[in-house]
Amino acid sequence: MADGPPRTTVSAWRPPVAGIAEVFHAHFTEHAYPSHTHDTWALMILNDGAVDFACDRHRHGVTGTGTVVLLPPGVAHDGRTVTAAGFRKRVLYLDATVLPEDLTGRAVDAPVFADALLRHRIHQLHTSLGHAGDAHAGDARGDNAQADKAQSDNAHAGDVFEAESRLAFIRERLHFHLDAPRPTRAPGREAHRLAAALRDLLDSRLAAGLSLHEAAAVLHAHPTHLIRCFKQTYGLPPHAYLTGKRIGWARGLLLDGRRPAEVAATVGFHDQAHLNRHFTRHVGTTPARYAAM
Repeated sequence: MADGPPRTTVSAWRPPVAGIAEVFHAHFTEHAYPSHTHDTWALMILNDGAVDFACDRHRHGVTGTGTVVLLPPGVAHDGRTVTAAGFRKRVLYLDATVLPEDLTGRAVDAPVFADALLRHRIHQLHTSLGHAGDAHAGDARGDNAQADKAQSDNAHAGDVFEAESRLAFIRERLHFHLDAPRPTRAPGREAHRLAAALRDLLDSRLAAGLSLHEAAAVLHAHPTHLIRCFKQTYGLPPHAYLTGKRIGWARGLLLDGRRPAEVAATVGFHDQAHLNRHFTRHVGTTPARYAAM
């Protein structure tokens, strides 16, 4: 007997990142959305497959991984599968702090962007928010409680500073499409001063951490400009610097004989799994093996 089509799978969670109301990953094979509206912006990329949708009564088709779809709040839209294989999608629901509603008209006129850079940045943000991946955890019968908890744990294990940084650049790119294009401000003579001030701020908050918006408010700088100044001066983005400093601190504590779970909490990681992931990427082995050596 031939197997039937793959089941619909859905995962959704709310990350601790200002501006993101929900993260939604799904694989649909037969589902068709009725016409509906959202209170938020829906920013969608496909992992694979094809989808057909209407936005304000105008139909659009999207295939593969080369495009980005942005559906504005308060505007009726639907969606349906095109092939038997369906489609896999990842969606960020963004509130008005990311995009103001007065950009709705331009989004209705052109809701599909063929922008590889924007698509890549959205993919990077999804990765930093958690590893829902292909959205296999849920199931069409509604038994999603355990999956939703796992996705929420993954989201909290991510680095909020990194996610905020990536969201800031996505917002900038969306404004490029929807608003009058403005030249990006290149770091000037103040770059080194701003970068050094941000480094001092990060060093003073290694364990507690801080948000990108806090840093920008303290230093009176736009978030993306602050990140560009830091990267130009030190050769890496501030979230990577923060993670590296925490790993260096963790190495010393592990060599002092502290347990990995205790070390994770001390240096600012959410839990031992969060420490394990970053430690292995930086050092090439797990904290426990490093300590045993």
